[in-house]
Amino acid sequence: METILTIENLNKIYGKKVHAVNNLSFEIHKGNVYGILGPNGSGKSTTLGIVLNVVNKTSGNFAWFGGQLDTHDALKKVGAIIERPNFYPYMTAEENLRLVCKIKGIPYSKVEEKLTLVGLIERKDSKFKTFSLGMKQRLAIASALLNDPEILILDEPTNGLDPQGIRQIRDLIKIIAAQGTTILLASHLLDEVEKVCSHVVVLQKGVMLYQGTVHGMVANEGFFELEANDMTRLQTEINQHKAVEKTEIEDGKLYVYLHENLDSAELNSYLANKGIVLSHLVKRKHSLEEQFLQLTNHQTN
Repeated sequence: METILTIENLNKIYGKKVHAVNNLSFEIHKGNVYGILGPNGSGKSTTLGIVLNVVNKTSGNFAWFGGQLDTHDALKKVGAIIERPNFYPYMTAEENLRLVCKIKGIPYSKVEEKLTLVGLIERKDSKFKTFSLGMKQRLAIASALLNDPEILILDEPTNGLDPQGIRQIRDLIKIIAAQGTTILLASHLLDEVEKVCSHVVVLQKGVMLYQGTVHGMVANEGFFELEANDMTRLQTEINQHKAVEKTEIEDGKLYVYLHENLDSAELNSYLANKGIVLSHLVKRKHSLEEQFLQLTNHQTN
């Protein structure tokens, strides 16, 4: 799979105390939607700033497109929005995008194509100052796509938007991704990452806690709810299973937490061989929110 961006042992230290990015390493592969997920102050924006050459790294390395191009040339194949949309308020949407084309040497024909993509073609003659925040953000995405970049980078793309604006941006991200553009977005919103991203990197205080698929993060652990006539014996026997991390009894149910995969049939068979008949067996998966809280609480503790 083609590698778009490689980050190796990246560090950014401000002053003597703030380690904003702490020995960060991960890769972005073509055709996926990546989320950098973490609370404010976790190092998301700093990481994006470094790879976009607007923040100086302290140490470590990053390389675009397998290192075949220097950063200046590589960034010509990157579209990015890392600040609030900034266009001329008294110029129309079309005029603003044509100006971007003129500066970057892009054919004007791209303007209508991208305005159509982001759902603003009917407002192409409206002045930027009349746009809602969500429309401004979609125009910024259109601008970032004018050069048909291989990767689109978005920093908190739905910040400050109302629910309708959030939905429009999320739908737009899915459409852009479906057309083959790789996307890297930073967000503190679990819901956003779970709904639009295929892969996730979880950061807290500059440290990476997880990297992998969103599905893998949600499904890499699960837990069972169990009931039997003899709950004490049930707990004793289930604790002997190699896949079990811990158990606890609450509200008459035994909750069994796993550190490796265990399916319901296998668990049922294991207990039947011990002479235990279950009256209740349900396997559940953690939500991304639960997984995220487990990761960050563990890091804090």
